Amino acid sequence: MQIKKLYIYLVFVVMASGYGQELNLPVFTQHLADNDFVVSPTYAGIGDNLKIRANGLTQWVGIKNAPDNQSIYADVRIADRSGVGISLYNDRNGNTIQTGGKISFAHHLVLDYYSKLYLSFGISYNINNFRIDIDNFNTTYENPIIDPFVTDDRRTSNNNFDIGALLRYKGAFFSFNANNILDKKIDESIRVSEPNLLLNYQIYTGYTFKGPKKSGLEFEPSIYYQMFSSDKRSSTDLNFKLRKYNRDYDYFWAGISYRFLNDQLLKPLNIGPMVGFQKSIFYFGYAYQITTNELSAYNSGTHVVTIGLNFLQGISNCPCTQSAVRK
Repeated sequence: MQIKKLYIYLVFVVMASGYGQELNLPVFTQHLADNDFVVSPTYAGIGDNLKIRANGLTQWVGIKNAPDNQSIYADVRIADRSGVGISLYNDRNGNTIQTGGKISFAHHLVLDYYSKLYLSFGISYNINNFRIDIDNFNTTYENPIIDPFVTDDRRTSNNNFDIGALLRYKGAFFSFNANNILDKKIDESIRVSEPNLLLNYQIYTGYTFKGPKKSGLEFEPSIYYQMFSSDKRSSTDLNFKLRKYNRDYDYFWAGISYRFLNDQLLKPLNIGPMVGFQKSIFYFGYAYQITTNELSAYNSGTHVVTIGLNFLQGISNCPCTQSAVRK
């Protein structure tokens, strides 16, 4: 009976993930690897470097055909008050595959120079390609014939836009984003129900503050909130990070993340630690998330690895492009 319950639960989770895959690519802790550009185009160009981050995410290790994602992000400042960025990704969830990318632009303004109050606006153009890997479809004893309705890979493309705004005051930050603001065009000839409202909202906020004088310590609590417009479901991440700098401004960091559905505060979807370091131009981060639902006995959790480079340093004359994280 226990195995049957697990099977039913797993089928439900995979179907729900496949249905929602095109609504939003997985954001677990990639943005916490000192790469806020993952969650908002408004961060493009904040910092003194060309920043590149490559992420590899494997969810529910130990379960066959569990979600798997690879992505790369890069952003750089242009002129004194603007920035551009690009991201590419490959996302697989069972037999569904999504690839695509974003091109982003951000502009940064000084609202008050003395109090360090800055406002940024950003926009991204997105292109998503979605298909079904029918080559993996196999017959079984119970189903000796593949469904004749499946005649091709259902390949589709969708163009869309994200917009956002970011307010920073000293070490505090608050960003609001509306992702996939256009409705998806539906092929009426396909008799499969699929969502046309892809809009989802994200809020990312937190505070970066320094520890005791000369300690080299820096603390950063943050909150990441996401809500889907189609069915109003939402989730929240509570995060905390600690950085320790040396005299060369290299640093080690550690943290923890706690994710839950907003109607189930005390029933986390997952929880896990994070660690990483930056040495000269090289960056490395690792995050592990423990699954806390019925699947926990059948997998070893979710693993996220980030590697990166910071180079081509160029100091801006405008403080609005300076990062709260010391470089």
